[in-house]
Amino acid sequence: MEQEHIIDYKKLEVRRVRKPDEEIVSLLKETVLGSEGGMRYSMMNTGERIKSYGDGLTFMALYKKSSLKGVIGVCRRETLNRGVRHNSAYLRYLAIQSAFQTERAPDSRREKLSQAGDSFKQKILSLIRDPQHATGEEHVNEAPHVMYAYVESQNERSRNMVNQSGYEYIRSFLTVAFSRFNPKTDPSVVRLKPEEEPAMARLLEEYYRDYCFYTDEFSFYDHKYYVLRKNGEIVAGVGAIPAQYRVVNVPGVWGWLMMKVLPRTPMFRRLFRPEEFRYVILNGIYCRKGSEDLLPDLFEAVCAEEGYHTALTWLDDHSGLYDTLRTNRRMGALNRMLNAKPGLVYALFTGFAAGETERFYESPAYISGFDFS
Repeated sequence: MEQEHIIDYKKLEVRRVRKPDEEIVSLLKETVLGSEGGMRYSMMNTGERIKSYGDGLTFMALYKKSSLKGVIGVCRRETLNRGVRHNSAYLRYLAIQSAFQTERAPDSRREKLSQAGDSFKQKILSLIRDPQHATGEEHVNEAPHVMYAYVESQNERSRNMVNQSGYEYIRSFLTVAFSRFNPKTDPSVVRLKPEEEPAMARLLEEYYRDYCFYTDEFSFYDHKYYVLRKNGEIVAGVGAIPAQYRVVNVPGVWGWLMMKVLPRTPMFRRLFRPEEFRYVILNGIYCRKGSEDLLPDLFEAVCAEEGYHTALTWLDDHSGLYDTLRTNRRMGALNRMLNAKPGLVYALFTGFAAGETERFYESPAYISGFDFS
């Protein structure tokens, strides 16, 4: 069954949609993400990305008189959390009209929704508190389960929604940019062959063994994983995922320059064009200890091979990898201009024993770049 009715409430209803139709895809394409006063953008390859999730993605769709008013996507996956695997669900593709969004939330935790009430809004929020309701899988509550979401720190409505649904703030992360006006190839950097990917997957799992929320689900997307070898051995690697945004606003003085002034400069337009911001996502970064200075060389070669001038990645801002890259002067002009606000990781734990969730608060969070594409 491609659609299943979950809630009927007067003239409103929520359906679980396993195969998104053109109406859902169109709504997501038209949605401007972000918050007032922060970075605002829309994604330009939504349909392609939805297909890439395959059967792992379902939607909860809100209708009024059979007219689509909003959706929430639920991505089912397995995550590795300090060496322990857990069934997980990542929430994305949130697009809900303002009339159905939550009001300003009180500060007290007791105001979180601990049980579904009679209002339709409460019924919707209750759906993303229960893994079985959210995923549509019957036996998902029989083992520990993690539901999580990335929320912009300035997006008060989204923070209110996850707070009122019982999610807790876990970690924070920041955007890191790489750019080159004229990227050059490097003979030491090659694209992995498909048969080499399983060995690389093992290296990545070991590299991220102290992280939570790690997944290699899209590390080898479209078989575009590049490695840098020294003396025949892999010392650094990264997955390349092409992406495209239409940027509506970038906050701050630098944002004004990026949006209004610098795009008029031919050289800078190679790095950033608001109306068609083309970049490559750096996903599943790997680096052997002591080879951190080689990462900009790897990123530049990837940009050259893929035909891009700009790359982005998202990293836990208390991780060693973030410290290595954010302050590296070889990351390029765009990284020095970037004044991105933190993203926040929120999570809801089901079926965990007392103390078992501490690792999520204490360990760096792996941020999947694919989930931003």
